[in-house]
Amino acid sequence: MNQPEHVDPGPGAKIVRQDVTTWTLRMSSPEQLRPARPETGMRVERSQVPSVDLSRALYAAVGSHVCWTDRFSWSHETWRAWVHRPSMATWIATVQGTVAGFFELEAQPDGGVEVVLFGLLPQFYGRGLGGALLTACVERAWRGGVEWGGPEALPARYVYLRTSTLDHRHAVRNYLARGFETAEARTDAKPIPDLRMAPWPLARDPRQVPAGDL
Repeated sequence: MNQPEHVDPGPGAKIVRQDVTTWTLRMSSPEQLRPARPETGMRVERSQVPSVDLSRALYAAVGSHVCWTDRFSWSHETWRAWVHRPSMATWIATVQGTVAGFFELEAQPDGGVEVVLFGLLPQFYGRGLGGALLTACVERAWRGGVEWGGPEALPARYVYLRTSTLDHRHAVRNYLARGFETAEARTDAKPIPDLRMAPWPLARDPRQVPAGDL
């Protein structure tokens, strides 16, 4: 969901600069959540065994279509340090045994919980799962410091996330519909690499077409 300040597109990749609006959204109370439930069966389960390979695969599968770039250049050691942090946890959503999406939460020292990553795999767009997955995400976030988050985590005081115009075109609408409120918005020119170069070729450039159309 977050667009980095620095990107390493790899050899041969082209970079474009474009204005990107980034929003910080916040929920200050569990009562603010306006839940949505899936019409089709969806299971959401926490990943109990940290896995570099799984986390990389989920990041690539979702992020390649919505201009996530910051982790493409991470080393194995960086990934390993990230997935083994006690303050971070990953949940995986499945539909009929197939991975449909995931979200990543991190407990902050002040009692905040950040939705670091959130998304569906493209083949599950348009099925009404986005609101249901976000509902599950927020419900788990509010349990940070009690059910997960490590021994030093405090009970959750607020939940927040960052998203931008590079994310899925319905992302902001989904967050606001579930009860998040805008805490900050800013627009900056940022370098965006050609994501068709990594981690595998895509048929179309996600910088040039709405993510929901890919």
